Amino acid sequence: MVNQKAQDAVEKSLDSCTGDSSTGIGGLVFVAVGKDGKQIAAHASGRIGLDKKRPAATLDTVFWIASCTKLLATMACMQAVEQGKLKLDDHKQVYQLCPELEKVKVLQDDGSLVDKQEEITLRMLLSHTAGFGYEFFNPKLRDYARPIGFDVFHADERDILRMPLVNQPGETWEYGINIDWAGIVLERATGVKLNDWIQQNIMQPLNLKAINMFPTDEMKKELAFMHQRWPGDSSKCEERDHIYREPLLAETDHEKKHIFHSGGAGAYAKPAEYVQVLAALLNDGTSPTTGAQILKKETVDAMWENQVSKSQMPDFARQGIPAAKPEQTNPAPELYPQEGNPPQGWGLSFMLTQEPGATGRGRNTAWWAGIANLFWWCDREKGVAGMICSQVMPFGDPHVMGQWGACEAAVYSALG
Repeated sequence: MVNQKAQDAVEKSLDSCTGDSSTGIGGLVFVAVGKDGKQIAAHASGRIGLDKKRPAATLDTVFWIASCTKLLATMACMQAVEQGKLKLDDHKQVYQLCPELEKVKVLQDDGSLVDKQEEITLRMLLSHTAGFGYEFFNPKLRDYARPIGFDVFHADERDILRMPLVNQPGETWEYGINIDWAGIVLERATGVKLNDWIQQNIMQPLNLKAINMFPTDEMKKELAFMHQRWPGDSSKCEERDHIYREPLLAETDHEKKHIFHSGGAGAYAKPAEYVQVLAALLNDGTSPTTGAQILKKETVDAMWENQVSKSQMPDFARQGIPAAKPEQTNPAPELYPQEGNPPQGWGLSFMLTQEPGATGRGRNTAWWAGIANLFWWCDREKGVAGMICSQVMPFGDPHVMGQWGACEAAVYSALG
């Protein structure tokens, strides 16, 4: 049931942002749910685009959720682990399915390639310790492929298959194409394409119709516009071409066959549906609305275990991320600043704020984001989850992040 105090605070906060033309934020959608799967607060603010002629945003507005896809791909992999089709710590299985990963080299600072010293496992792929990076965060990787370059938002598997490692496996945490590779491992082990697996084993049991790597005609009609702040003039924001459009253009099975099912960034969704996936995780893998169990409790518990070394990487997310492609991301000195700098954690596909956060979230709250400034969190301790969505580039937009923090805090404050 909607908490009116939270609802009023969320509406006021979001409308203050989208109603102020100086922010450059045309529209935002926020949804928070409790352990019962019912909405605590939900509001669509502003319009689907900056142009004043655009329709109003609604709770049916569809967003490209980018890296929020990683949670779905990881859940799919963990379902396959439950079924005995995949193993988290068997590098030989990974290499049998993906011989490319046995042969992959490590890119050095001088542009040379050397052999890897450790083996790659599925667990390493799901925890971003396998050694892969992203070209928009890593200047070394960005420069390596030029003059052609890399573009992971082109829905083409070839960009993934030809990327070298940027670190030795197990050496450090670095965000990258690891979960795209995990999706490939799943597809080759099962013979089922990743989106098909997600639809059959996650979306259908949860009765969700609007989370898909190939948006339906109904979803396309509700699609939000993409926006850009260009480097050098962050005060200006404008509508731009969609960044991830190949799946939007594919209509026939033949066209879809050539499009990569990106476990790292391939899905589009309505926020009100995505939070129902989070609600299932709040309930140890069982949907509070349909009663379907999509993961076992011990599997969800395993996803919430810290995968990075507490002794070697307590501050893995404080190392800073450069803006290798400034039109795609702002530099990030720290992923989730917390007073006192407590140790940080990383579960299977998401960051863990191991100590309570300033907004009121509990211990070991999972959260992650999408590059077009979308953010979700899932607090199993307090039974609250939510998501805020925009379509604004580059990543790290202060206005959207400010609203995420304000709306999340409003939910916890109202719940007492």
